[in-house]
Amino acid sequence: MVNLIAFLNSFMSYLFVYFVFAACIIVAFFAGRFLRKKKDEKNSKDASEVSDDVVTQ
Repeated sequence: MVNLIAFLNSFMSYLFVYFVFAACIIVAFFAGRFLRKKKDEKNSKDASEVSDDVVTQ
């Protein structure tokens, strides 16, 4: 019985670590996606301003 409890304790510990890593990966994915969208919007805005300046000059 002691061995079973030790095994379940170890298993739950590794399972908890797995879920913590998975949560970090998910947060990093969404943060990267958000930052990339923000950068792309900024670049497209800058590009449109440059094209407007070229047309008016």
